[in-house]
Amino acid sequence: MRNNTKKISLVCGLLLCLVGLSHAQGPNVPTFPAVNKQSMKDFMDLRFGMFIHWGPVTLRGTEIGWSRNHQVAQNDYDSLYKEFDPVLFDADAWVKTAKDAGMKYIVITAKHHDGFCLWPTAFTSYNIMQTPFKKDVVGALAKACKKYDIKFGIYYTVLDWYDRSYPVHNDGKGIAPDGDMNKFVQYMKSQLKELIDNYHPFLLWFDGNWEQPWTNDYAKDMYAYLKKLDPALIVNNRLGKNEHEILNEQSVGDYATPEQKIGKLNMSFPWESCITICNQWAWKPNDKMKPLKQCISTLALTAGGNGNLLLNVGPMPDGRMEARQVKQLKAMGDWLKQNGASIYGTLGGPFTPDSSFASTRKGNKIYLHLLNVSKKSLVLATIPGVHIQKAYLMTGAAVNFKENATSIELQLPDTLIPDSNDTVIVLQADKNVEDVVVVEKN
Repeated sequence: MRNNTKKISLVCGLLLCLVGLSHAQGPNVPTFPAVNKQSMKDFMDLRFGMFIHWGPVTLRGTEIGWSRNHQVAQNDYDSLYKEFDPVLFDADAWVKTAKDAGMKYIVITAKHHDGFCLWPTAFTSYNIMQTPFKKDVVGALAKACKKYDIKFGIYYTVLDWYDRSYPVHNDGKGIAPDGDMNKFVQYMKSQLKELIDNYHPFLLWFDGNWEQPWTNDYAKDMYAYLKKLDPALIVNNRLGKNEHEILNEQSVGDYATPEQKIGKLNMSFPWESCITICNQWAWKPNDKMKPLKQCISTLALTAGGNGNLLLNVGPMPDGRMEARQVKQLKAMGDWLKQNGASIYGTLGGPFTPDSSFASTRKGNKIYLHLLNVSKKSLVLATIPGVHIQKAYLMTGAAVNFKENATSIELQLPDTLIPDSNDTVIVLQADKNVEDVVVVEKN
């Protein structure tokens, strides 16, 4: 992930101009292939996934990539793979944890900014087969995902501070004199083809698009290359140079990626918030974990904004996920067993979410997620052309309401609020509400 406190891009850009590296020029830009609409719909219907940040850096308990040359000396960081032996790694256990959490897809950091590869790539020796562990982590997870019917996705960063062909390094020396961006881009293509051919991910999650040598022309060329390899492949917008939260005609990618924040209600383009279950992306001893209510509220507010939630966990150096995180995820899964219809396959709205509640919709049903409602009633604006026929809890218990020309008022007795994390009320309408215009709450 991006660490906004450690920006070297501006300095690198100036140095790049001074040394006049010819590889700063991008290739000829091909015509974009069309986004596969069915693939995107299927992806957005999933709503909830697991992000996994993991690698040899867990031996130090510092942040993956970003702690290199900061909290951990470069030589130490780059040698950690020699000690990395996660003997308790169990791909089935990881994927089963995601399954029990109600998650529908997984994204693993196959290669982060530190350049270390969690699969036996043929294009660099800096990979998992050079560790004492010597097992293909990416391959094991791909196989386990197939077993448990979980979609499999791969994180792959654009920048690489280890590979000497990449012109920028975070070793304090700025531009690498022997850098060759065209050579590095070919290295990327070779590895990405290897990942697609060997593991068949449904999604590629890019990162590290902000540094100077990577241009939008490179991004467009890479996007077309990937779509030619697999037209159904989904690619996030961090392949191109635009801001993470935006998807527009200048973007290169299929969906936007707000980070460590919940995206705003947006019916114009698909998006996915990536948020950590603790504070750090990679494992950190005694890292503070978000409470269950916050995790469930985050999921509800994300779906209520018409987005997906990619919730991150960082496994430990021995290969296990922390028991407390597994327990927390299981509790989310238990909640989803009762309330999953209000999350999966829904659209956001029709009411704009806030800290008190969110709403989702599917068919002729509106799902109200009560997150912090302290009053005995909830007043909503009427939806033009739509009338509410009945209101009830997910358990089936009726909820009293009154509807007039301007408002819908729901009565909320304490006995009808069984879940302090997120109680869901269903409003059954007299017609399909998926195409109605988003309305403001009273």
